[in-house]
Amino acid sequence: MNLGRTVFAQLMEFIPTYPFQLCVNRYPGNRYVKDFSCWDQFLCLMFAQLTYRRSLRDIEACLRAQQLQLYHLGFRGQVSRNTLAHANEVRDWRIYRDFAQELIRIARDLYRDESFRVKLSETVYAFDSTTMDLCLSLFPWGGFRRHQSAVKLHPLLDLRGSIPANVYVTGGQVHDVNLLDELFLEAGALYVFDRGDGDFARFYLSKQACASFIARAKKNLQFYRRLSRPVERSTGVRCDQTILLTGIRTAPHYPEALRRSHSFDAEKDSRLTFLSNNFSCPP
Repeated sequence: MNLGRTVFAQLMEFIPTYPFQLCVNRYPGNRYVKDFSCWDQFLCLMFAQLTYRRSLRDIEACLRAQQLQLYHLGFRGQVSRNTLAHANEVRDWRIYRDFAQELIRIARDLYRDESFRVKLSETVYAFDSTTMDLCLSLFPWGGFRRHQSAVKLHPLLDLRGSIPANVYVTGGQVHDVNLLDELFLEAGALYVFDRGDGDFARFYLSKQACASFIARAKKNLQFYRRLSRPVERSTGVRCDQTILLTGIRTAPHYPEALRRSHSFDAEKDSRLTFLSNNFSCPP
């Protein structure tokens, strides 16, 4: 039933205020603040995200157009471009990092029992990256190319609900494989990597941590086939093998057996080859 409240205020009801205040108190964000609190700053950022605002001036213009409704939206301080810019510059970014982790924890609990396409009891994660271009003169720390800057987001997605369990932010020059060292490997979990993340020394560390991985194999992979298992070709799987690496640069880093499966995707007319240390899940 509509009680006359704005949609934005109803959405913000789902945001837990007590954990947010704990994060603010942990890094005294409201110290010496009289009007524009961290909560007001957070509401401005949420409003900009939900309404696709492109600049501070755009945020200010939209909010000031409804000056009489700001109190009902949840704001308790005046919104101005200079005040918001100053808050973004001086307030501790760790407030929002910690609060994001709290929201992620809440969201993952909601999807804990969601059904998964493959009948697996383990937690399944996917690790990849996306690159966003930036202005080189404003963000010199993110040097990506000679005349271009960029920032990379490396999300670790929990595939039950597609919720990020963690997000790593680096400059555009940092390769994805370097972030594998930052992952806290969960015993019993299954990690899905892209072909660009192929580093067998790091894959072997995941096996030692009792975690499983699946990654796309490169075309020039050198290996010896030890065993072939029968497959149901109607599912698109062409082979399911146990192999040993024989390459000069790969065999010393992963001395144990791996599982290699090759499949054909008829819809996209593509052939995919995967490597894994998991021998129990269906190919």
